[in-house]
Amino acid sequence: MSKPPTFIERHDLWSSERRRQAADIKRRVKADKLRFVRLAWSDTHGYVRAKTLTVPAFLSALNGGYNIGVATTTLDSAGARVFASFTRGGGMGLAEMTGSPNLTVVADPATFRVLPWAPGTGWILCDEYFNDGTSFHFAPRQLLKKALQKLAALKLESVIGAEIEWYLLRVAEEHLTEDNVGTPGTRGRPIKTWPAEPGYHYHSESNMDLMHGVFDALGDAYEALGLNLRSIENEWGPGQVECTFAPRAALQAADNVLLFRTATRQVCRRHGYFATFMARPALKGYYACGWHLHQSLVDAASGANRLMPERSGQKSDQVLSPLGMSYLAGLLQYAVPSTVFGTPTVNGYRRFKPNSLAPDRASWAYDHRGAMIRVLGGAGDPATRLENRMGEPAANPYLFILSQIVTGLAGIEAKLKAPPATDEPYSAEGPMLPKTLPEALDALEREPLFRRALGDTFIDYFIKLKRTEAGRYQRSLEDSGEVAGDEPSTWEQNEYFDFF
Repeated sequence: MSKPPTFIERHDLWSSERRRQAADIKRRVKADKLRFVRLAWSDTHGYVRAKTLTVPAFLSALNGGYNIGVATTTLDSAGARVFASFTRGGGMGLAEMTGSPNLTVVADPATFRVLPWAPGTGWILCDEYFNDGTSFHFAPRQLLKKALQKLAALKLESVIGAEIEWYLLRVAEEHLTEDNVGTPGTRGRPIKTWPAEPGYHYHSESNMDLMHGVFDALGDAYEALGLNLRSIENEWGPGQVECTFAPRAALQAADNVLLFRTATRQVCRRHGYFATFMARPALKGYYACGWHLHQSLVDAASGANRLMPERSGQKSDQVLSPLGMSYLAGLLQYAVPSTVFGTPTVNGYRRFKPNSLAPDRASWAYDHRGAMIRVLGGAGDPATRLENRMGEPAANPYLFILSQIVTGLAGIEAKLKAPPATDEPYSAEGPMLPKTLPEALDALEREPLFRRALGDTFIDYFIKLKRTEAGRYQRSLEDSGEVAGDEPSTWEQNEYFDFF
């Protein structure tokens, strides 16, 4: 008697290549004598959720999927329940969300790793589906895949290079206390830390050497995970670090950023350090961190860079191909409503200041770090690319990259013309970027482009999720008597320092 088809087989979710990779994983699990495998997925915040399975359970899940609850999607950044899950429609007006149902996660065999810091433990990314095989509405990885399919229809592929800043600190408490414990919707006090180095000696070799011991451990982990690290750099603030990564296809790049952040936090903590991807910690002298997203489009067949102009020139319309200029124009025209995908936290908006190495308006320039879009390369340079400097390091990599593809494609399809380049980006004409999370959400809500690209269901959900977070911040100010000013609030430190 033949076995009934598995969830993956019934819904034809794997290619022959994925099946081959799965067979290789089974052999590797045995050869490496693994005890556990973590099934991991990204929530809407870009935070890694996971379940740890024994090897027999994992092998079963690898063949047929694994049930998880939908709850992680319905919680804001402090675990507050945003939607009335136990009412009809799950508080979303969606019958399939009634009662906080199960989802089925399907492992992507291409993402399997063995974690070098956790002996005997594997790790694999999963995609979420309803149990009838329908793609889950709110799965950011699935949404990016759909956007990439639209690019593929034009015989184009997106290539992404990531430069991400973050803070390395030393742990100053031996253990957690009751003060560190919160409740749903209220985070406890984050663990106390010390600076890892004094800061404000840009690229100081001596200060960097103070952190080299943990850099060794991180470098070993990144290499074992295949993250294609290019550099670890000592930046501006005390313990501020920038990691740069070689360019990769967009989905792999997003997967790698997700793994990079969770790996960094785990490795650092095991070595007595603390890593945070909060944009601007509420600690003395801590300068804001950013995420610079490098992007190009290549021909799907030949791999040729489609942003590279055919001839060189000094004029602003000759530093990119016509297709590249239209892509750039889309990024600029829709910069304001797309901001919330690159800067999704209350804290991240503290970056948008004049003369701060972060933009404050939608502008572009050639090799200028003050502009929102920095163009690099030119004729004869296969590395020609756009660098969007808007993002914060806590951004969900799938949604940040997706926002670039959606807006860039809109520029290509409408053959938009980019405004002139500027060498004075902090006084140039151009739309000002939102100054707060609520302002950014208002801009997204008004923009039909993202509703067409992602659907009303996702946009309405995302806005409600983030408005809850912004509302808790506002209430915290009212309750505490703090005034919203230039410095990060106690609420921001509690909310983001240890979450990201």
